[in-house]
Amino acid sequence: MTAGLAVDGRVDRGGFSLDVQARVAPREVLGVLGPNGAGKSTLLRALAGLVPLTEGSIRLGDTVLDEAATDTWVPAEQRPVGIVFQDYRLFPHLDVRDNVAFAPRSRGAGRAESRRAAQHWVDRLDLADLATRRPWQLSGGQAQRVALARALAADPALLLLDEPLAALDARTRLDVRSTLRQHLADFAGPVVVVTHDPLEAMVLADRLLVLEGGRVVQQGTPASVARHPATDYVARLVGLNLYAGRLDSLSGEVTLDGGGRLVATLTPEANPADGRVLVALSPAAISVHVTPLDHTSMRNVWRGRVSGLELLGDRVRLQVQAEPAAIVDITAAALTDLGLERGSDVWLAAKATETVAYPETGG
Repeated sequence: MTAGLAVDGRVDRGGFSLDVQARVAPREVLGVLGPNGAGKSTLLRALAGLVPLTEGSIRLGDTVLDEAATDTWVPAEQRPVGIVFQDYRLFPHLDVRDNVAFAPRSRGAGRAESRRAAQHWVDRLDLADLATRRPWQLSGGQAQRVALARALAADPALLLLDEPLAALDARTRLDVRSTLRQHLADFAGPVVVVTHDPLEAMVLADRLLVLEGGRVVQQGTPASVARHPATDYVARLVGLNLYAGRLDSLSGEVTLDGGGRLVATLTPEANPADGRVLVALSPAAISVHVTPLDHTSMRNVWRGRVSGLELLGDRVRLQVQAEPAAIVDITAAALTDLGLERGSDVWLAAKATETVAYPETGG
């Protein structure tokens, strides 16, 4: 039976401490997100057996890979773990087939057995036409598939991917992303994907774990994390305005910590005993006006000043200083029609139905 992964431990490295509790079921892909220095690489190194836990344990089913209390430690070369590195690390002097065969050979398999295992994965990942090529003859997407084939050829119980698409250009990344998701769906064990790209995480992962400052700040499905970000970092990642405040559950009005008030629609669980909530508001859900709104059905109207403008594809993102401050997305045509520039005074409006409140500890 395929085993799940259970991590409950701490790693101390110099002045940095990583504290993680996570579970990854068989056939589940966990996407790990976080800013630089959050602890993503430290977590990956701990799972791979490259850095020991200071406290706690890492278990793969009934097998203990690391347990500080009993001084149990399985070194990296003995762990049933496959790794796809960010730069793929293919051997330049070996062709595709021999690169893939290296994995079972490193586990003690004979030459013939290793080549049979390699051929299986070369065929399965559509690399047969490339089997005799050297790494320098491969495109970025092809090299990524070879690295994945090599990791799978070792017959791992756990698969780790470190920024698997980072080495690809934007066009190739788009093509490879969906293909990689299909391959990961065929893997029977747990998968951990470390990435800084929210879109990559949303596409590849069944569930997300967000690290900040060495701590888990949010876990959940991609949809739940996107709808209900728990921190400013997560909100920026998914492109939402996020405010903290205290809820009046009778009126639905939230008094915001940074100043201002918003009337929000409450999620079913958004009536915490202490009244503390987070309020999420999409930049596209805020309308911009250059004259006061004397007659409007919108429950949230407030005044501000444009402090910045940024072109994002087919839209313009405004930074508006106000109480509360907001990022607002409008079309380029609307920008021209309204005559907006840095320093323009504006009135913002948002429907209560688009302004969602949920418990501060939610996510």
